[in-house]
Amino acid sequence: MFGGLTLLFIGLSLVFAPLFIGVVLCSLSLGYFAYARFKLSPRGGDLQARIRELVLDRFEWEGSGKAIDIGCGNAPLAIALAIRFPSAHVVGVDYWSGKWNYSMRACEKNAASEGVSSRVSFQKASASALPFEDGYFDAAVSNLVFHEVSDAKDKRQVVREALRVVKKGGKFAFQDLFLEKRIYGEVSELLDEIKRFGVQDVQFLDTSHLEFIPRALRLKFMLGAIGIISGTK
Repeated sequence: MFGGLTLLFIGLSLVFAPLFIGVVLCSLSLGYFAYARFKLSPRGGDLQARIRELVLDRFEWEGSGKAIDIGCGNAPLAIALAIRFPSAHVVGVDYWSGKWNYSMRACEKNAASEGVSSRVSFQKASASALPFEDGYFDAAVSNLVFHEVSDAKDKRQVVREALRVVKKGGKFAFQDLFLEKRIYGEVSELLDEIKRFGVQDVQFLDTSHLEFIPRALRLKFMLGAIGIISGTK
């Protein structure tokens, strides 16, 4: 009887253990992403806004002329740029696809609510083919967008396109998954390639391990691969 019960329980464990393990793993995954969403939200410390502000902190621009925010979403960075530099005109560019809950109308409404609508305009376009001539802007910013540009297989070309529309001597600051080798290769090689684009000064800052980012969110698939490339063209 003992031997029979042992075999029975072994059989039951083989049948139901995978299901139990699957439920546990699914629960852990849901719990992790719920935690991440909370921490990124205003109620949980607003990490999303703090990470976005890192771009402006690395943006050494005197603030006069035209600036572009590439992949502006609902325009938080474009608006922050206009507020910080009252002499600038900012153009927010986005494709506004159905993948994200963003729209040009929301951008215009948000800009109006912050009192900068007269100095911020918006245009639909892909970051892989910006509808501006070479050197059109005095400065350019972008936050966690380049890796999402679906119509560009090589994301380094998206960086090159962003730099194309910046005038010689203009400033730029781009934050993206630059530490993800699968997308960009080695950072040192990426910086060398950017210099070959005609950029006179470029620096890289690893923003993935800053103190305000919780350790649990420093995993590669979350915030563990972010960094900022900035400099002067």
